Amino acid sequence: MSEIVNNLLAKLAGLLGDECQKLKGVERHVRFLEDELSTMKAFLDELGLRDELDPLTKNWRDHVRDMAYDMEDCLDDFLVNLGSASDNAGFIDRTTELVNILWARHQFTSQIQELKDRAIEANHRRKRYKLDDSSSSSSALVPVDPRVSALYREAASLVGIDGPRDEIVRWLADSEEKLKVVSIVGFGGLGKTTLAKQVYDKIGEQFNFKAFVPVSQRPDMAALLIGLESKLKGTEICRTRKVHDIINDLREHLTDKRYFIVVDDLWDRPTWDIISCAFPDNGNGSRIIVTTRVEDVARLACRNHQECVYKIKPLNVQDSKRLFFSRVVAPEDVNPSQYEEGSTEILKRCGGLPLAIITIAGILASRPGILRRDWETIRSYLGVQSATDLTMEGMRRILNLSYMHLPAHLRVCSLHLGMHPEDHEIMRDDLVRQWIAESLVRGLPGQDLEDIGRSYFNELINRSLIQPEETFAGDVVSCRVHDMIRDVIISKCEEENFMSMVYNSEDIARLRKCKLKVRRLFMSSSCFGATNGAISRTTATSLSKVRSIVSFGKRKCLFSRYLRVLFIETQGPTVVNLSDISRLFHLRYLKVIARSISLPSELKGLVHLETLELDSHALMSDSIPADVVQLPRLSHLAAPGHRLPSGIGNLELLRTLNGFQLTDCSSEDIKGLGELTNLQELWFIIEDTIEIDDAFVSSIEKLRQLRHLRLSHEWCLDNDSLSSISNPPLLIETLVLKGIVSFRTPKWIGDLHYLRHLQLSVRETSTDDIRLLGELRFLVELKFILLRVAANGAFIIRTGLFPALEYFYSRFTERHDKLQSAQGHVMSNLRFEVGTMPKLQRLELELEEEHWGGATPVGMEHLLALQQIKVSFDHRYPSWYGPPVAIIELTRRAESAHRDALQAHPNRHSIRIN
Repeated sequence: MSEIVNNLLAKLAGLLGDECQKLKGVERHVRFLEDELSTMKAFLDELGLRDELDPLTKNWRDHVRDMAYDMEDCLDDFLVNLGSASDNAGFIDRTTELVNILWARHQFTSQIQELKDRAIEANHRRKRYKLDDSSSSSSALVPVDPRVSALYREAASLVGIDGPRDEIVRWLADSEEKLKVVSIVGFGGLGKTTLAKQVYDKIGEQFNFKAFVPVSQRPDMAALLIGLESKLKGTEICRTRKVHDIINDLREHLTDKRYFIVVDDLWDRPTWDIISCAFPDNGNGSRIIVTTRVEDVARLACRNHQECVYKIKPLNVQDSKRLFFSRVVAPEDVNPSQYEEGSTEILKRCGGLPLAIITIAGILASRPGILRRDWETIRSYLGVQSATDLTMEGMRRILNLSYMHLPAHLRVCSLHLGMHPEDHEIMRDDLVRQWIAESLVRGLPGQDLEDIGRSYFNELINRSLIQPEETFAGDVVSCRVHDMIRDVIISKCEEENFMSMVYNSEDIARLRKCKLKVRRLFMSSSCFGATNGAISRTTATSLSKVRSIVSFGKRKCLFSRYLRVLFIETQGPTVVNLSDISRLFHLRYLKVIARSISLPSELKGLVHLETLELDSHALMSDSIPADVVQLPRLSHLAAPGHRLPSGIGNLELLRTLNGFQLTDCSSEDIKGLGELTNLQELWFIIEDTIEIDDAFVSSIEKLRQLRHLRLSHEWCLDNDSLSSISNPPLLIETLVLKGIVSFRTPKWIGDLHYLRHLQLSVRETSTDDIRLLGELRFLVELKFILLRVAANGAFIIRTGLFPALEYFYSRFTERHDKLQSAQGHVMSNLRFEVGTMPKLQRLELELEEEHWGGATPVGMEHLLALQQIKVSFDHRYPSWYGPPVAIIELTRRAESAHRDALQAHPNRHSIRIN
């Protein structure tokens, strides 16, 4: 709440500085408002530290919040109407500008007087009702606590889950050929999804087809089934079909397949009645897991196997302690026993629920030093809850406590998580850029707001408000919100009128009747259809002040002149019409994922736009409007598969340039790339070898701030031009050369001392090349494709090399004839010496089906941190068809061969081989 006032104070300060000359006659009123708001902010900060507010204080807080929003809207209107004629404008233009300024000042004076009266009344009310009787934000950058990832692994793999996992595996692994359904049932937060995911990971590779499908409380059945079909077929599916047509296609596809499906978070019978129609009982030993909170639903799903309902139990005392202390106690803490007394009562109140334990641990771990009063505060807040009776209300109190302990800047950012659908993977960069667009991220002069925003993201992970989903090169790049935590966030959003959600026509009707102004709007795909007219009738009133819209569906866009964030994701061939987008003066973030997008001929009105991402198969105008290169604040530009705009070098603030084709680019545009001196991320799609020439190499060398470079070709393109780079950008952390084949490893890669992820394809390699890569001390992930192995050359990973590597993918695609006859297969040439790759956890090997003779890498027992080996074959069949029987048998042989090769490994029994 106080962050909203903070933003307004910053805007007022800027107005009094930059636009002071245009404030004649109202400057005194603006300064008065600044003083009044500063006083209110101090009191709001104090309110933020209270767990509960009485109704009178809540009412005052809500009044101040709405007043702050209205003040900011007033200032925005004033700035839009000021006008800005150029220095060489003629008499008529200058006269018109003067009239506009006088009119704007007149309007502003009237509005500011009204707001001044409201501010005076608000302060009088605070004093009249004696509301005063009833943690500060930090800009220090926060990394992800390394214990957090370990914590989720602990929750998933170590703490009390082995027994349940193995029991369910036994149920699924019997010899019965009929379709079998197993249900996992239990209270929210007990770890049903975690348990199902462990089973899925353990046995999933035994099936031709597998999919993990989250359902959610309000599923869009068509979208859910299309998502399932896409996962099973491994390709994008046409999205404009009716539910019964999708079910028929799924049944036909699975008729002769052995499949394994996890249906996660099923809430009711009607949903199961529809989903289950897609799963034929074909006598091939297929298996399904259903997780649910409702026992009747669990029994319904496995009605033919009533003995296969697994009731998940809370963690016992010892497992609860292990999970709790893995987060609270730092590895360097020499006296963890000091926490025993305080933790016992708290763990009793958590009732063995992993989510509750992780949440409370996250609160305590966020404090620099855990004091006795911290334990006492939490104990008294939770009340006297017995270990066997943690009710839904008790769980909500725990989650609410986690929210209440957030500093103000994180509270408002956590509320923004509610703008994303249930069970939705949220990309970190999308979230951070939306926060910045709404001025929710603040820093000191000279600080990078995106770095601070990522720090906020990391802190929410550390406090267990969000769960890490996907990592890349050691960084968490996406997250999910547990549905119970999301429920708390949604309730807070409603309480503070932070956002409104539309799922159906009833929600539309509620918006029309609501007296509060809607500031942010989330529209689910389930609300689209008959509600279109209702939304239109609502626009003029309650939606006129909307600042952010997140929409999943095919509705015509609703634009408010105050809009800052617009995110649209649609399914099917519907065209997303953005023809009026240019008039959104305040728009800062625009991302659209759709089959087709219609853009205006010009974008010049979007003077504040910072992010423009268009993920589409077709732009109706065939390209992005040419004047995109004139947008003064554009920092992120992405349009995968489309041609690079001419004049790209004009975008001096650009930090991200992703997905464009180099086809038909002029030499001037290639040269212009080198002028993007702030560029940090660059991804190009390459179609021809001539596109990577000396001019391109020269431009790359000029990008001294570049962190991520990705060049991708669909197949395999021989091009050694990149080897000629002599002065590479030394800050590169990610280098992906997908399908771009060099003759040897470029020597300049050895100069990239910050490199964390590398994907590289070469014709030949040598011991020196391997050493060059192995001495990159921050390299976490390596994908290495070798197209030719010399007859006398072994691929040996020497002692001490690759000290930080956690993931290694290796593929050898051609053999030398002498090598083939002498040693059976080139994979036996991959050798690991003692003391190499000390942190390697995942090893992925791709083999050639027609030549593999049972060979395995040598020395895998020296990879002491190894947790998983994945073996696959470079086959020649479509992904939707599935592997033939011969490949399935070959895969089983490969698993057995690698299991035998690990007999000398000290952890051989715990290593997963897929």
